[in-house]
Amino acid sequence: MRPVLALTLGDPAGIGPEIVLRAARMLDLHEAARLVAVGSADGLRAQSEALGLGPVQAVESIGADVPDGALAVIDTGASEVPMGQTTAAGGAQALAAVARACDACLAGEADGMVTAPLSKEAIALAGADFPGHTEFLQRRTGADHVVMVLASDLPAGPLRVALTTIHEPIHRVASLVTAERIETTLRTLADGLRQRLGVVRPRIAVLGLNPHAGDGGVIGSEDLTVVAPAIEAAQAAGIDAVGPYPADAFFGRGSWARVDAVLAMYHDQGLAPFKALAMGGGVNLTLGLPIVRTSPDHGTAFDIAGRGIADPGSFAEAVRLAAEMARRSR
Repeated sequence: MRPVLALTLGDPAGIGPEIVLRAARMLDLHEAARLVAVGSADGLRAQSEALGLGPVQAVESIGADVPDGALAVIDTGASEVPMGQTTAAGGAQALAAVARACDACLAGEADGMVTAPLSKEAIALAGADFPGHTEFLQRRTGADHVVMVLASDLPAGPLRVALTTIHEPIHRVASLVTAERIETTLRTLADGLRQRLGVVRPRIAVLGLNPHAGDGGVIGSEDLTVVAPAIEAAQAAGIDAVGPYPADAFFGRGSWARVDAVLAMYHDQGLAPFKALAMGGGVNLTLGLPIVRTSPDHGTAFDIAGRGIADPGSFAEAVRLAAEMARRSR
């Protein structure tokens, strides 16, 4: 039986509704999973009609039948939002869809969720006290620890980059990178790679915090006093972790192709090289949640919203990976 995936529409002023509609029309995705959109039914229908992307049918429950060729949507309500603009209303609509899809997964109505992009600024205007999907889902599911991972299948092999700290200002990073946080992240990452992605014995490379991984303590001591001991503790717990490596040389030499995942210390250290190598074909997934969740590797793209030119490629990859993870998790 095909898994059921809930597809949130993201910020209605962005490209989320369009990429959901375009991905939902891809035949191979329908063969992989039953797709149900979650968000504003009126907004989705209006975009579908404007772009000629087929019928949309509002339903009361995820399991409801719809006419052949129609995309089912669980309506979470809407207010008018100007296209391409950051608004509190857009942020509120995006969060309502995520909450509904998450609850459907927790209740067993859906086998996983794929989230279209939201705006961190818009959800803050709507009153959110968290920076994004990852933190919201951790709180709503009660997960102890989660790890943000960007993944892509490249010709040289799978590229998977995980983060020790996520959406944190750079001035806070050094104080947040503790041995305990690194150990916990490595444990969650290794467990998630096994359980969700089927990597039997994950080998994880750990990047240093400082330039040149501290260069023997000359450029900061953290890699000697924090990162290396955390790796040793993880090894003692049976995790195949190695490092710390200088981030620039590690990616420059293509060393990522010789491991199953890379653990970066902070957001741009990991995601800048990832997007240079795989932008547009990457998938964001959250490990450590009790549910399956993926998303595309890009944002709301307000500048092209409503123009009918959004590329659904990354969202489609997110659907494919969510379907694979859901089948494995059954």
